[in-house]
Amino acid sequence: MSSGFSMTLQPRDTLLPRRPEGMGRGLMLAIAVHIALVIALAIGVHWKSREPESMSAELWSAVPQTAAPRAVEPEPPPPPPQPKPVPPAPPPPKVAAPPPPQPDAEIAIEKARRQKEMEERAHEQQEAAHREREEKKRVEAEKRAAAEKRAAEKAAAEREAAKERERQQQAEAEALKKKQLEEKREAARVTARLEAIRKDQMARIMGQANATGDERSSGRALQSSGPSAGYAGRIKARIKPNIVFSDDVAGNPEAEVELRLAPDGTILGTPRLIKSSGSKSWDDAVVRAVVKTETLPRDIDGRVPSSMVIAFRPRE
Repeated sequence: MSSGFSMTLQPRDTLLPRRPEGMGRGLMLAIAVHIALVIALAIGVHWKSREPESMSAELWSAVPQTAAPRAVEPEPPPPPPQPKPVPPAPPPPKVAAPPPPQPDAEIAIEKARRQKEMEERAHEQQEAAHREREEKKRVEAEKRAAAEKRAAEKAAAEREAAKERERQQQAEAEALKKKQLEEKREAARVTARLEAIRKDQMARIMGQANATGDERSSGRALQSSGPSAGYAGRIKARIKPNIVFSDDVAGNPEAEVELRLAPDGTILGTPRLIKSSGSKSWDDAVVRAVVKTETLPRDIDGRVPSSMVIAFRPRE
């Protein structure tokens, strides 16, 4: 602290007010004033307390008379003693106001104020530095979090890209494999077709001499393996007399049955209904008629097919 006053070291706290000086002078003055007041009151009370003076006068008459003895008046009683005046209680001593702060106290107060301001300023600076450090830490943490997030997103994108490349490679490999398989199948089909053509041509060449078909036949075998054109009609003609059916059926529905035949024409097992006519009574009548027929005639070549399908209508 810069000041024009010089500071003196004292044993007591310089910030406390100085003790008041001795009260002896004031106390003596107060006592003297009270004594003078008591004397003045005593004088004021006793200055008219003397007895009144008696006066006598002589009276003369024309005839001489002897005067009677005068009456003796009793002396008046003495006045009652006056109470001594009680002196008023002395007023309480006045507490002297603290003396104004001396220059040393002002310097100390100013020093303390400035010291407090410096401490407050230092505290504010510390708080500001703390806030700045905390803000710096927060910014650095946000930067680290952002960097970690970007790194995680980049890693996730790279993993996704790697998975996408792997999927593409797998798809390309599967497509290539499928293409190669299709090419192999196509090559096999071409080879089989060529082989069939080759075999057909060889069969045609080898079998033309001993073929049994007519001029309009388009086959390549030595003889026909299926039934003749009229064989199905002969079979129907053999089975229809055994059909017993009296119901009225709307339209002309068709029922198809499959027959299994022995080489001699015997019907094996129960015929299987392949296609229903929609009328159960007509289907059952057809199946019963086939079972009742038991044996079918041979074809014109003397053979009997191992199986055949025949259709029956009510109005044929």
